[in-house]
Amino acid sequence: MKNSIFNIQTEQEFKEVVLQVFKHQFEHNPVYRSFCDLLYVHPSDVKDIEEIPFLPIQFFKSKKVISSLKEVEEVFSSSGTTGSVTSKHYVTDISLYQDSYIKGFQHFYGDIDDYIILALLPNYLERKGSSLVYMVDDLIQKSNHEESGFYLNNLDELANKLSLLDSSGKKVLLIGVSFALLDMVEQHSFNLKNTIIMETGGMKGRRKELIRNELHQLLSDGFGVENIHSEYGMTELLSQGYSNGNGVFACPPWMKILTRDTEDPLSIQTKGKTGGINVIDLANYNSCSFIATQDLGKVHADNSFEIIGRFDNSDIRGCNLMVL
Repeated sequence: MKNSIFNIQTEQEFKEVVLQVFKHQFEHNPVYRSFCDLLYVHPSDVKDIEEIPFLPIQFFKSKKVISSLKEVEEVFSSSGTTGSVTSKHYVTDISLYQDSYIKGFQHFYGDIDDYIILALLPNYLERKGSSLVYMVDDLIQKSNHEESGFYLNNLDELANKLSLLDSSGKKVLLIGVSFALLDMVEQHSFNLKNTIIMETGGMKGRRKELIRNELHQLLSDGFGVENIHSEYGMTELLSQGYSNGNGVFACPPWMKILTRDTEDPLSIQTKGKTGGINVIDLANYNSCSFIATQDLGKVHADNSFEIIGRFDNSDIRGCNLMVL
């Protein structure tokens, strides 16, 4: 199945693999099976992607969402405030995650060893279980550049390194959490020519939340670059979407975004309408590939997508269907 997932070439191949994965998870994931049973949905009745139930992402906080009997190799957990319940993603085959982020990076940016990877992810490094840190750490190792590495709060050292590497003509990727990138451009100014700046989102209470346009303008001005790239990922996913500017994301071939009606969570909308973000992530073969997130957004005709905001709990409809 791994070969089928990562070698999808056409929409028809995607649909065929999706239906196979749905059947597998219906049969082997007790949490997802119970959810489908509540909705009276059975694989024998499902002919199209839009008919597949999407599991509310909240289940990753209260249930062990798993479709495999193999031993768990990694447990990724979300960040949270003290005392809050965090999401947990139980991964029984870490090679699926590794293949997903390596092939995903290559799909959008080319070979990883062409880049020096600098990472500014202080709030993620300060806790255990971050899938983002796991991914970036592995990309750093696979970049095969001794200059690649993590930076915590040593912004002066990072600034010097960034300017030196950029002026040498080497291709550099600086991936960072939003508040730390803002801290950096408040203390240093740049005029970068060979560097990609990629934000992963998240103020996490460290700063006033900014709309995307404001954030990207501040970062563009501060780093002296035309566009700010973005990564769309989360603990509950093993794949990422990427944006090379303007907040418009694209997915690798084994991932797809749909939107659901905000008033009817079981109804998939046509493209161009704002709604709740549903994600198909086939790399989640051993957990759940069909997830209804708490993000709001819209999908364009070419399957690219934008994130507009988030639901708060009072905005989520159909909660009676979400309690097992």
